[in-house]
Amino acid sequence: MNKSILLLGILLATGLQVLANEAPSIDLGKTLFESTELGTKDRSCATCHPQGKGLDKTGDFSDTELKDIINACLRDALGADLISPDSQEMNALLAYVRTFQKKQ
Repeated sequence: MNKSILLLGILLATGLQVLANEAPSIDLGKTLFESTELGTKDRSCATCHPQGKGLDKTGDFSDTELKDIINACLRDALGADLISPDSQEMNALLAYVRTFQKKQ
């Protein structure tokens, strides 16, 4: 199934209306983080990182590095297609994952 269509379906199913010029939505990021529909292995990001487990050091990485890490996890752990680093979906996932970073 085309992943773009799937992402659009997730957006519509959750009632989120996201415009390309809006700031990334943490709610959209959470929805994507918890979705088992992104990949082919019936897993979500939350499968390996329940309640953000292991993501407390995200502050150690630049946005570019963290987007690369997210895509590697999507590809390897979830069996998903890579998400464009500049996409609304990636920026939403990045924003959500950053919520777990350890406060200093």
